[in-house]
Amino acid sequence: MPVYCPQRYLFRCQLGWFGLLCDQSTPHRITFGHPCRAGALQALAEFDDGAMSCRNEKGLAPPLRELVGRIRSYAAGEVQDFRDVKIGLEHLNMFSRRVVKLCREVRYGETIEYGQLARRAGSPAGARAVGQVMALNRLPLIVPCHRVVSAGGCMGGFSAGGGVATKRRLLAMEAVGVTDLPTDL
Repeated sequence: MPVYCPQRYLFRCQLGWFGLLCDQSTPHRITFGHPCRAGALQALAEFDDGAMSCRNEKGLAPPLRELVGRIRSYAAGEVQDFRDVKIGLEHLNMFSRRVVKLCREVRYGETIEYGQLARRAGSPAGARAVGQVMALNRLPLIVPCHRVVSAGGCMGGFSAGGGVATKRRLLAMEAVGVTDLPTDL
């Protein structure tokens, strides 16, 4: 089994400041939507476990450099599909793994309701449990929890920087028909 050698990388794009915590080839945590570099760093601080800072993208392994480029492209409004990005699910229980895998199948421009996702995961009454899995999502965008909405297309919650306003922005970017999108985005 490979040794986990954490790296921390901070970068800015149209969705604000991002923080990426990764090993040599796999992202372990992404935080975004922060107005400043310090906000992204602080959001990662409780999880980085002594990670070494990577000063520029050249210090990242090729798959992670590619991921950063794809995130920047997504933030600039280009359609991106992150389903091929390798992620670790070892920290999750079986139900949470099913939910994460099913969430990753929700494509750009689509949404799914918490209850629908719960039914697909084999727990018809598990909408709240799905909400908890989404709230604890370590890899937003790669696991597109912003595409999971409440019944009737309302927002529900979002734990990325900026909260529900960021979720609205992402869905508007993806041109999803959600009932309570603001007109001033």
